[in-house]
Amino acid sequence: MSASFDWLATIVYAVSPWIVLIREIPWTVILLQLLIAMSATMVLHHVGTSILLRLTASLPFSRRLVEYGHRAGGLAVFLLAAQIILRNAPVTLWGINAALHLSALCLIGALTWLGVRCVRAIAHTIIERNPADTPDNLQARRVQTQTKVLARSAMVLIVLIGTGTALMTLPLLRQIGTSLLASAGVAGLVVGFAAKPVLGNLLAGMQIALTQPIRLDDVVIVQNEWGQVEEITGTYVVVRLWDRRSMVVPLQWFIENPFQNWTKTASDLLGTVLIWVDYRMPLEPLRQEAERACHDAPEWDGRLCLIQVVEAGEHAMQLRVLVSAGDAARLWDLRCRLREALLGFIQREFPEYLPRIRAEASPSSEPQHGGELH
Repeated sequence: MSASFDWLATIVYAVSPWIVLIREIPWTVILLQLLIAMSATMVLHHVGTSILLRLTASLPFSRRLVEYGHRAGGLAVFLLAAQIILRNAPVTLWGINAALHLSALCLIGALTWLGVRCVRAIAHTIIERNPADTPDNLQARRVQTQTKVLARSAMVLIVLIGTGTALMTLPLLRQIGTSLLASAGVAGLVVGFAAKPVLGNLLAGMQIALTQPIRLDDVVIVQNEWGQVEEITGTYVVVRLWDRRSMVVPLQWFIENPFQNWTKTASDLLGTVLIWVDYRMPLEPLRQEAERACHDAPEWDGRLCLIQVVEAGEHAMQLRVLVSAGDAARLWDLRCRLREALLGFIQREFPEYLPRIRAEASPSSEPQHGGELH
């Protein structure tokens, strides 16, 4: 009995200083509550994430939302609990207002992060379910373009709303902004003009996403440069040119200026090969050779292979070979392959019918003698 009493007294003596410390320092209770809330949130986050990942194993959108947003969601839950704890603290507690304000700012930041991650999860899932590495990828490229542009615009909008909400919690900035807008309308005009490029590109991005004059992997000619749309961001478009250079073009430029889109409705294209030959060149063997070269070319899609005389000049005639291919890159290789094959065929089989300049020498007329000389 004496041993039990001694053990209980030891515990009381050990705990008593902490009870006195808690009474003397009120923040200690709040810090302990925050620590307990953090521990509980971490345990619930770990268990809840594991359960949700198992439940959403067959649901791609829900699973991607859990994978992308579980950290931001756990942080938001903890900060929400911290807000409840701090608001239940005594109003006279030193520094409680600053702690509440800081906690509110962190909560706004966590919710903004959660919104951005959720939008990115949905966008990545849509892009993953519509791959553009298939031969007929027109629909996939349309979906990917809309998804990427709209997702970037939504993320920018979420960040702007979160930043504005956080700034509105600061009384000083709110009063300064209100007084400036109330005293001088010129300030609003200046801000409007300054933000015009940003807002113009943002609206242009929305218009491109909805109307889709360009899409990812579209073949375009911009300012006499041939290239392929590689990336569409919230402010500019990256066009990968044929020589591996990258042309960066503002989004608004595509709304305000004309350009060529070779793959607007379909990726298959028609291309031409122009050859000059002599008038005596027989066309039927050349047509047979063109068809044979197209059949042997892996780039040809089997739709069109046609030879026509498109011009008759002073010294030779011009032939146009019209061929088709699945996309611009294959069409370029097919044109080069066909041009080499036809020139080699003419040089090998009909070398005398290559373009030449004819000249005919006529005998000079005999001088006519006049009358007799006196």
